[in-house]
Amino acid sequence: MYRSLEECLADLERHGHLVRVREEVDPYLEMAAVHRRVYDAGGPALLFENVKGSKFRAASNIFGTLERSRFIFRSTWDAVQKVMEVRNDPMKALKSPLQNAGAGLTAWKALPQKTPGALAAPANEVRISDLPLIQSWPMDGGAFVTLPQVYTEDPDKPGIMNSNLGMYRIQLNGNEYETDKEIGVHYQIHRGIGIHQTKTNKLGVPLKVSCFVGGHPAHSLAAVMPLPEGLSEMTVAGMLAGNRFRYSYADGFCISNDADFVITGEIHPGETKPEGPFGDHLGYYSLTHPFPVMRVHKVYAKPGAIWPFTVVGRPPQEDTSFGQLIHELTGDAIRQEIPGVQEVHAVDAAGVHPLLFAIGSERYTPYSESKRPAELLTLANRILGTGQLSLAKYLFIAADDRQRLDTHREEEFLTYILERIDLRRDIHFQTNTTIDTLDYSGTGLNAGSKVVFAAYGDKRRELCREVPEELKGLRSFEGARLVLPGIVALQGPAFSDYAAAEREIGELCAAIAARGAPGSCPAIVIADDSEFLSGTLANFLWATFTRSNPSHDIYGVNSGYEFKHWACDNVIIDARSKPHQAPPLVADPAVERSVDRLFVQGASLGGLKNL
Repeated sequence: MYRSLEECLADLERHGHLVRVREEVDPYLEMAAVHRRVYDAGGPALLFENVKGSKFRAASNIFGTLERSRFIFRSTWDAVQKVMEVRNDPMKALKSPLQNAGAGLTAWKALPQKTPGALAAPANEVRISDLPLIQSWPMDGGAFVTLPQVYTEDPDKPGIMNSNLGMYRIQLNGNEYETDKEIGVHYQIHRGIGIHQTKTNKLGVPLKVSCFVGGHPAHSLAAVMPLPEGLSEMTVAGMLAGNRFRYSYADGFCISNDADFVITGEIHPGETKPEGPFGDHLGYYSLTHPFPVMRVHKVYAKPGAIWPFTVVGRPPQEDTSFGQLIHELTGDAIRQEIPGVQEVHAVDAAGVHPLLFAIGSERYTPYSESKRPAELLTLANRILGTGQLSLAKYLFIAADDRQRLDTHREEEFLTYILERIDLRRDIHFQTNTTIDTLDYSGTGLNAGSKVVFAAYGDKRRELCREVPEELKGLRSFEGARLVLPGIVALQGPAFSDYAAAEREIGELCAAIAARGAPGSCPAIVIADDSEFLSGTLANFLWATFTRSNPSHDIYGVNSGYEFKHWACDNVIIDARSKPHQAPPLVADPAVERSVDRLFVQGASLGGLKNL
């Protein structure tokens, strides 16, 4: 059990999980480039000992592999899992009180501990400009905190047990922020901090915010975990760390006495400034928008403080390991929250939020003459109305009588759906609704649509295993390539606007219909580059579901409405890049070449293989 981030990193180093980078490395693009290269190779955690322009060290790739993440929590993992099981299923504790007594003890021993005195630690005051100002991508608006633990309290019920701890990105400089005096706070519409800010706005008072950076890695993990109602992030942080979360107050702000750094400040009603761009987890930049500006009060750093950071971008990245850890810890929570749902998988390769695969029960069949999605549609609405799952655009949901389906075996799952779906009955749209703030495929910020593809029953079709003749040599849409069984990619002309797209794809649909719509190919994807999209499963999932808005970009061969329900014979998804969408993340080639010096023989990272 560690008392600090430094203790954790030292333990990782002793066991071969960490390498020190001795050379000076620039926080502007270089540190991120090094991190990405090491992460891609499955390499170790990194401790940058010489950060250009800052006296503080920085660490990254701490959670870079699931093996290393499990190693960090090896002493506490089983006990925390038991607590989560009891929280998700209270009846389990009632049925086996002695067996589950330890779970209650674990939680009780991890309750946050208030430290006497105004400020126990960290004790040194510094400035924002003293911190490692790490910028990950060339078009980013400035430096960002990428592993923040943002703490706020409910003004109606102040105190740490009713607080919110979330990982909301923090922009430290750039744009219109006054250096050392202002920083930006970006959060999505459903987050806990937004509820707190709404309340303080109504009261006409500022929201006090504390941003903790560092401390035990458990504190970062707790900040991103979806927790059952009534279970505090601070308690979970203590359980995972094996030590109680220690805190105090200074000038009315909560201070983590375990953190390496603490930034305190206030968000005043109605005060916003442009925040972004920022290279984000969908693989594109999130663009500049007005977000709350935080007036900096004080910045603290403990002696010998280490700045932890990560780099986000097109998946997989280090936050993929976060997701895997959370799934292991809370995997059964969705079953308790939505009875009948057996599994929900937010597909990492598609940027997590755009695409969900789910398995549900289908128990309404005694009242139906034939097998068809019924209960699945009820469950789909529940899924799309639950927490972060509500940000999804695409939901593929199936029932499996044989209980052999696994949503994480993505090609098999899609094949199962496409073999069974009735395209004239089983596609259901929700239009003019909310999507992920970071997703620019929709009609505006937070605005877009959703679609449910539901499948249940006997196999309806054999899927094509090569490109059907009907899809070859089509005018303006060539380069036909098989993506997966039943899915073909076509390369289309560059997208100009939706009026042109409707005309172009309308002509395509008519041409396919004239040739005889191929029943073995239920799904066709229009791409800028069909070779790229069909090259790997990851390319297909990323390009198709991050670049399309269901209501605007789904078309169909022989499509039409039957009592307001849309139907077709072949689904066509227009996954071309649109002018209103954000640009993809592209690394700076000069920076990539400059960090080669760290990987040559004799350099800090020269001993790493496959780099």
